[in-house]
Amino acid sequence: MIRPNDLARIRAVCVGDLMLDRFIYGAVTRISPESPVPVISLEKVESVPGGAANVTRNIASLGGECSLVGVVGDDKAGSELIGLLSASENTHFLPIVDTARPTSEKSRYVAQGQQLLRADNERTFAISAEVEERIVRCVADVLPSRDALVLSDYAKGVMTDSLLARLIAAARAAGVPVIVDPKSSNLARYAGATVLTPNMAEARLATGIAITGDAEAEAAGEAMLEMAKADAILLTRSEQGMSLFVRGQPPLHIPVSAREVFDVSGAGDTVVAALAIAIGNGQSLAEAAAMANAAAGLVVGKRGTATVTISEVQEEMDLIARKHLQIPSGKVRGLRGARGQREDWEARGLKVGFTNGCFDILHLGHVKLLEFARSQCDRLIVGVNADASVSRLKGPTRPINNELDRAQILAALGFVDQVVIFEDDTPLSVIEALQPDVLVKGADYKVEDIVGADIVQARGGKVVTFELLPNRSTSRTISQAQGGGGDAALPGVAQS
Repeated sequence: MIRPNDLARIRAVCVGDLMLDRFIYGAVTRISPESPVPVISLEKVESVPGGAANVTRNIASLGGECSLVGVVGDDKAGSELIGLLSASENTHFLPIVDTARPTSEKSRYVAQGQQLLRADNERTFAISAEVEERIVRCVADVLPSRDALVLSDYAKGVMTDSLLARLIAAARAAGVPVIVDPKSSNLARYAGATVLTPNMAEARLATGIAITGDAEAEAAGEAMLEMAKADAILLTRSEQGMSLFVRGQPPLHIPVSAREVFDVSGAGDTVVAALAIAIGNGQSLAEAAAMANAAAGLVVGKRGTATVTISEVQEEMDLIARKHLQIPSGKVRGLRGARGQREDWEARGLKVGFTNGCFDILHLGHVKLLEFARSQCDRLIVGVNADASVSRLKGPTRPINNELDRAQILAALGFVDQVVIFEDDTPLSVIEALQPDVLVKGADYKVEDIVGADIVQARGGKVVTFELLPNRSTSRTISQAQGGGGDAALPGVAQS
């Protein structure tokens, strides 16, 4: 499997429809007396580059460099977009100002973590021949030194038939792979591309096939290969994962890699960016698709038009590769990924709790502790001692179950939202990184003796203890299995 941290920095060029994504956050506490609509009390506004610009942001976040060629209007939104992109690292924006069209704006009103309304301000007529010529000249200047060309078609008028044909032909002549995010049902417009990334709705419009399973996906994939005259089709299938169709090869169905789905805004951009990074580095289409799947699974768990980092993708792919299976619900994460998820939850106003233990052989004492901990918060993160840590704490014959098995069993519980494996004997570094709002521990500990209690209390959080169930422990279970008398008198063993 591809290892993202082995990838060299690629240099891409991205062309497509640009837009400014605005997220207007507030709270809804009442219905308008004038009309049965919610009243939102505005709190903050965030603006981020969208469309092809978001593809560029994702390429940079994944460790690449990207030159962006796109059209903006001579307006306030265009100036704001230029400013945002100029401040982005590893991004080189080559704006083409067209006074005949406004900059596309999408304003999303969000309350209590949900979108209430989206308002679009845009014009979708085709660019002029003069603007097209300026785009071609910009791309021609940078293409010979690039590893990948990304064409991001949002059907706003920039990606005309003529421009697509000229750019794809130029890339083919230069030996540069072409990754296309298509919006048109006429896939012949993208003839000669390396890979297209349609979603199920776009595939249905193009082929007339409603995709309900692998069989329909394969029929649609084969049809799209012929329509597009492309080397490959990567069909994104939401909760069904992805399907890769390459000429002369059997189809490859990739299980979904998403954890909690909070916002799908820009997920397609992340897929395209990950493909560009992997294909630009000479990886196979199958390896590139696996990386894109992992990246998309991460980004839908984030708020707004988000990006993912190469280190986050590395963690996700390593977890899958180490066990050769999908982590249940995608809940098992490294500390960096868990911290990002915790920040997303915090931004949504959710109270985050934390508890920890070895959880070697899961028993009723564990379950009751976890159930109680979840009742004290909106989201629960569970820290699990790594194998070496358990051996130091419990002796050389422990653990009975390895760390990934223990983590995945915990992840299967409905009241556990995130699992983090830590190497130290205590979870202090994890608590410092995650800054939970609630810390839960067995009542055999005094609050002042609980690791991390001072950190949580210093930020205004609370520390809660749980009365452990008697005669429930991993040590007792092992002793009984070996014919011994157990350890019912040992205190504080419900977390062992």
